[in-house]
Amino acid sequence: MPASGQSYGVVGALKAFPLRLAAKRVAALGGRLHRSITRGTTTVVFGRTLLSRLSEGEIEHRVEVARDSQAILLSENGFLRALGSLPNTAPANISRQALLEQSRLDGDALDLLTLFDAFEHHAEPFSFRDVILAKKYAGLVATGASWGAIARSVHQIGPVGSLTALTLQTGTDKILARDTHSLAELDGQRLLALPEIADEAEDYFGLAENAEAAELFAEAATLYEHCSSIDSSDATAPFNLGNCLRKLDDLSGAALAYVTALKRDPLFIEAWFNYGGVLRDMGRIDAARQHLARAAELDPAYADAIYNLGALEYDAGDLASARDWWRKYLVLDDSSDWARRARAGIGLANRVIHRTAG
Repeated sequence: MPASGQSYGVVGALKAFPLRLAAKRVAALGGRLHRSITRGTTTVVFGRTLLSRLSEGEIEHRVEVARDSQAILLSENGFLRALGSLPNTAPANISRQALLEQSRLDGDALDLLTLFDAFEHHAEPFSFRDVILAKKYAGLVATGASWGAIARSVHQIGPVGSLTALTLQTGTDKILARDTHSLAELDGQRLLALPEIADEAEDYFGLAENAEAAELFAEAATLYEHCSSIDSSDATAPFNLGNCLRKLDDLSGAALAYVTALKRDPLFIEAWFNYGGVLRDMGRIDAARQHLARAAELDPAYADAIYNLGALEYDAGDLASARDWWRKYLVLDDSSDWARRARAGIGLANRVIHRTAG
């Protein structure tokens, strides 16, 4: 899958190199990259650092959220191959279903292990060596190993293909490898450990996300601002900064943050929408209209933007335009509370327009 035209949302830091370098590479190839999933995201990449930073349950939750977005899910190696930074794997011809049948590995475990590069191929078709690995993993799962323990362990020994020559067994919270000479943990003891590549921006970003989730918006804003200053290619940090400042009623600060996000990524749909909301709150109706309309133009299925355009026109006294926007909204949503409000608004607009015409 080439990077050109793709919008990548990266969940977690990459193991290979900092996200700011990945963002530059993606931009050079004609794509876009965010540290999160946005409305324009076409492909979600899962960085392998998640394995050491989050619990298996939290990782599984983030995978489900990504699947709900309807975007393509891609492993870190798959992403690097799309960027041309990692050689393509050898041709293979084994389907996912055939691999499951031959290995007896659970389908959910297979998908998660694939997403975190526990196989030579990051997607089907798989190879015969992948089948061997799947059989070994199925044996580990049968003896009590979790997919996360397997994924964390296999990357400690080098290329995963080298595991095909070892006998694997489950230890206490770790996977052990047995060869003809010894039993050892898959912890790199026999290898020269590769140095960790620090991504300071990612560290701050993770802390900021935690603070925001805890509704510590001032603390989160400080962290997002620092993250934004470290990585000038990242549009997500200033966008999140704007959201936090808006929660703190700092509208001018939020507006500046959204401007920064849009300068870094002019196709950031949620930034156009949220900036439009701030401009409306500031009484800058014409500018708010332009920004909300841009969000709707970039994503014609963005129901919230369309509804808010109707509300903005209604408040501005242009009832005919409000009615038109709300009719468009009902094409996208005809059953929610907001749909009922849109119908009520259309009815009220019709009555006022008819009364004025009469």
